[in-house]
Amino acid sequence: MSATNGTQPQGVTPGGTLAVDVGDTVERAAAILVTAEQTGTPCPPVRDILPNGDIAAAYRVQRRNTDEAQRAGRRLVGRKIGLTSPAVQRQLGVDQPDFGALFADMSIADGAEIPPGRLLQPKVEAEVALVLGRDLPSGPYTVADLITATEYVLPALEIVDSRIADWDITIVDTVADNASSGLFVLGGRPVRLFDVDLREVSMELRNGDEVVSSGRGVDCLGGPLISAVWLASTLAELGTPLLAGDVVLTGALGPMRAAASGDTFEAAISGLGTVRVRFGGGEASERSGE
Repeated sequence: MSATNGTQPQGVTPGGTLAVDVGDTVERAAAILVTAEQTGTPCPPVRDILPNGDIAAAYRVQRRNTDEAQRAGRRLVGRKIGLTSPAVQRQLGVDQPDFGALFADMSIADGAEIPPGRLLQPKVEAEVALVLGRDLPSGPYTVADLITATEYVLPALEIVDSRIADWDITIVDTVADNASSGLFVLGGRPVRLFDVDLREVSMELRNGDEVVSSGRGVDCLGGPLISAVWLASTLAELGTPLLAGDVVLTGALGPMRAAASGDTFEAAISGLGTVRVRFGGGEASERSGE
């Protein structure tokens, strides 16, 4: 999938006939998602507002809200890749990856507790994170380019969240909703990339004493570096390239799992170490269906 599918100007048919006013629908969808996040009340799917199956329009919604967030003072610190694991794709009924923005205020310290009410419908997945040491200003890229640009790697937890009620989403919904981004947790021990084969790492995610998800590096779009190549090339094509210092969450290594008050998740990734987070008690988000 490329976020640049359908480069023809939106709202015009091939013959030049005026079609749907995509600008208005993008504004409406963006406002609905922002309201859901601000009020803590999930909204209906936005796919019914946007042109049918129009992923490019969904990315316009995401870009609008990302730009607004930056204008409001939020600091962009990287990107996340979603829907890379076949298991997660099966869970959501899609067959292609997507991407979203990471902001500094989405970062949670390793071992910290997420306060009640911070998220709407959280689910947890374990990933490999890359931290870049060089800009990637133009593409397309190769795996060698990503190896050269990567400063170090870390184990990570992504806490995905959906502003769409009951996770009733298609790829249009999740793309518009910043790839269902919520929060992320990075492990604290950097590992040099040439000390680990990311395709061969194994992952085990526990909730308390129970193993709730497992997988390998190869399950992430063939390998985390392959996933990162897709992201870097796509972003460069869009004119928003990855830069030195950016965090790249490369995608789930296994199925995501719903989180509830009092849950403690810890991921162990071979060669990279562990990363952990706890969900605070009280009136935290109720458990979503898995």
